[in-house]
Amino acid sequence: MSRANPFGDLDDFVPQNTPKPVPTTAIEEIAQASGFPSRKAQRRTADPGVAPAAPSPASPPRRRRRTTGRNRQINIKATEETIAELYRIADELDLPLGAVLERALEALVAAKD
Repeated sequence: MSRANPFGDLDDFVPQNTPKPVPTTAIEEIAQASGFPSRKAQRRTADPGVAPAAPSPASPPRRRRRTTGRNRQINIKATEETIAELYRIADELDLPLGAVLERALEALVAAKD
């Protein structure tokens, strides 16, 4: 028993015509009408009556990476309040999260005895 060649009869296959390119202006008009902002940098004309807004000084996120010798990771589910408190304590003591966890466990063991 032989199998039919799936590529044996492709005479009825005709490639589709390539679509005509859409003008860029039409795309921009449709995007603007739909409320999609452009990614292009737009020039703004300076209004003489309005002072330019000063950029707000955003503080960079605190870097918490330290070389501590801790090379194991633990994934714990906690409430948002617990996580915020852990980060607050770590920032206040200026310690990595692993050191805060170690201190908390030591205090828990000490309180248990």
